[in-house]
Amino acid sequence: MEAYISSSGEISVDLSAVLLLVGTLIIVYISHWIYRWRNPKCSAPLPPGSMGLPSIGETIHLLIPSASLDLPPFIKNRLIRYGPIFRTSVAGRPVVVTADPEFNHFLLRQDGELVESWSLDTFAQVFDQATQSSHKYKRKVTLHQFGVEALKGELLPQMEVMVRKTLSNWSCKDSVEVRSEAVAMTIDFALRQIFSGDLENESLEISGMFRNLQQGLISFPINLPGTAHHKCLQIRNRVTEMIREVVRKRVAESDDERGGGDMLHHIIEEKKTQSFLTEDVIVKMTFGLLFAASDSLSNTLALAFKLLAEHPLVLEELTAEHEAILKKRVNSDSTLTWNEYKSMTFTLQVINEVLRIGSTSPGFFRRALRDIPINGWMIVIATAALHLNDNQFEDPLNSTLGVGR
Repeated sequence: MEAYISSSGEISVDLSAVLLLVGTLIIVYISHWIYRWRNPKCSAPLPPGSMGLPSIGETIHLLIPSASLDLPPFIKNRLIRYGPIFRTSVAGRPVVVTADPEFNHFLLRQDGELVESWSLDTFAQVFDQATQSSHKYKRKVTLHQFGVEALKGELLPQMEVMVRKTLSNWSCKDSVEVRSEAVAMTIDFALRQIFSGDLENESLEISGMFRNLQQGLISFPINLPGTAHHKCLQIRNRVTEMIREVVRKRVAESDDERGGGDMLHHIIEEKKTQSFLTEDVIVKMTFGLLFAASDSLSNTLALAFKLLAEHPLVLEELTAEHEAILKKRVNSDSTLTWNEYKSMTFTLQVINEVLRIGSTSPGFFRRALRDIPINGWMIVIATAALHLNDNQFEDPLNSTLGVGR
């Protein structure tokens, strides 16, 4: 660095030397930042893996689509390279992915103690991160409305009416896009169970918005006009406003006017004793339940149709099982009973196999609450890796759907 005194007495510094110094400091800072990113601090040794690029992590690899029923390449390649437990970074968050059966079982048993439910920023911003109390309540109210006792009662015949109506409509069409139609069917049914008839006129609009929401959820959480995430937030705002209007209307009604039977009525009744059930919590909870029902069932049904088309012997055995039940009936047009449903042993095997192959999510997201020793890290319990494990299932992707079992 050169400095000299001018004739006026001012001290001048060589500009190139200043720029060199600034550039050196920037390089040192960036190098230190990258080092700290790739070598995060933890109270104990972390599992093997890579943190990817600073801030972005390995998100780009995760977002690469795959048409295969096999594990997403992002998970499969890293399981081969690092083993059943590895570390990574997704959307700027440190993540540990586990496909170890014993560790997964341990974590699921410790839900709410050592770990809590968590989700990526894209999901959290669209659906809002539930507190532990609201998460437990959501599970409770879902079982109340859609659990075994509800199925034994009025739910099973209502579902049969829904399916018969849908299949009748499909029979009049030259072709059917099963996934799209399944979203519409599920939304219509779920709206009736949660809100009775309060949103039945909006069923088609909500179905269309949820189909778009499904396509945009796996994206960078960048809320700028034109981005997939921005569109997801717009859909969330539109649907939640519809729900909010219904909730406010129901709360304002008297008990006699409100009626009973649907999920919203049950939640509003419990609102009197559960302080956390604010209007916002109820709106977000019912929105999340509505989407979860449509997303999981539509994907599963589409896969079931595909697999049955590829396994004609399975379809033949399914048909035989159902026709045998019809022959035992006094009236073949009577509704399906609980005992008949439980007697469908082969059908249940097929359903379980479809669910195993087509897990609608690569895993469950949990966040470490205390030292496991990965305190504060997000944990992905990769259930799909267990469902497609060569050590557990012979030729896991080429399933016989229960034939001969």
